[in-house]
Amino acid sequence: MITRPMIRASRLCTRCYATGTSTTPPMLLKIRKDMKTAMQNKDSNRLSVLRSLLSQTLNASKTSSPINTDMQMLSLLRKSANASKAASEEFKNAGRQDLADKEDLQVGILEEYASDVVVIGEEEIREAVGKVVEELKSDGDKLAMGDVLKRVFGPGVLGDKPVEKGDVARIVKEMLAKP
Repeated sequence: MITRPMIRASRLCTRCYATGTSTTPPMLLKIRKDMKTAMQNKDSNRLSVLRSLLSQTLNASKTSSPINTDMQMLSLLRKSANASKAASEEFKNAGRQDLADKEDLQVGILEEYASDVVVIGEEEIREAVGKVVEELKSDGDKLAMGDVLKRVFGPGVLGDKPVEKGDVARIVKEMLAKP
């Protein structure tokens, strides 16, 4: 039989280990808050989308790359939206307009949350990439895409800022293609 002091000790240990150093991204906090609101308003479509997102973030937290930033959350939102768009097309081709409409509604909700994440604009990315390319040219180094990307995502340039890595890679490729 477990005595009372043992229960208290186990609760204390649990509390000590439960506090982590990882920070929760603001987007995830907003999704949790909106899920409670959706429950209160009995909005089943929004609730199912938000539950799905929280489930995906929980699954990601058990892997080697948990979701710790809004950019990672944005990536998850876009991935989910693309999957819902593909499912909607499949349902339309199969003649199931009711299911296609449901998927389209989910895409709308996911894109609503994705639009809340603020990312750096293309002009600022072009400016930063242009500076790095000019630095590498002046140093006499051979311009390789990997070297440029390392410098761009390094500290001081775009490393800490919320930026779409795919957009940066596209812009680097464009700038390196110029004579």
